[in-house]
Amino acid sequence: MKEILIKIIKKASKILEKYFYSLNIEVNFKSKNNPVTKADKESEEIIKEFISKKFPNDKIICEESCPTIKEEINPHTRYWIIDPLDGTVNFTHKLPIFCISIGIIENKEIKEGMVYNPITKDLYYAKKGTGAYKNNKKILVSKIKNLYNSLLVTGFPYYTYKNPKRVFKLFNKFATKAQAVRRLGSAALDLCMVAEGIFEGFWEENLKIWDVAAGSLIVKEAGGKITDYYGSDNYLFGKTIVASNGKIHNQMLKIISECVDKM
Repeated sequence: MKEILIKIIKKASKILEKYFYSLNIEVNFKSKNNPVTKADKESEEIIKEFISKKFPNDKIICEESCPTIKEEINPHTRYWIIDPLDGTVNFTHKLPIFCISIGIIENKEIKEGMVYNPITKDLYYAKKGTGAYKNNKKILVSKIKNLYNSLLVTGFPYYTYKNPKRVFKLFNKFATKAQAVRRLGSAALDLCMVAEGIFEGFWEENLKIWDVAAGSLIVKEAGGKITDYYGSDNYLFGKTIVASNGKIHNQMLKIISECVDKM
């Protein structure tokens, strides 16, 4: 399936490149601070069309046309989990930190995941049980064991403007306990950078399955750990996610438990 994923992603990436290098990008808003562009929609349509023709019995869960998941995941069905443009705000401001993300679920497990940045040409891939790769080279999480030596990355949910105290309380705590915190604007790429050892940990809330499906498998296959804020594996359909190199995971969960009420 890897070659098919590459073919799909490369086709969609041409759409994103075309709009990224154009003079103007028309932007609409699904909600405050949550933009959508023609590039998002056209990229998604190309991906959906390809999958539907080649695998007509498979189901597709995607951001722009499937905003809610109304059914339980069927163990007898294969699902394609698609984010056609993760990092839309960056994209609209010509900041080349965005990607296409595709995960494949079978038997209620993520079996394969691919994340591609059309501008840097970095391609991340993982298949369950076979390791994680960046541009065909195996990647592993970092070996740092202490939070105070760790570089973390996070994202801010779209409702930050409504509840900034909750979001920044946790950010401030990590900023004083870790070496530093970064905020890049693409959850899928954040996860991939944990997988390759650039970041030791990542946390965010209010993400959807298409934001994290591919990246979470890539982290796991690189030797990392993924949970929700409370240490359970409900990160795909829950409201929170923590990813780490595994060594600082409990340290991150402890800080989160001190700062955040249960959602």
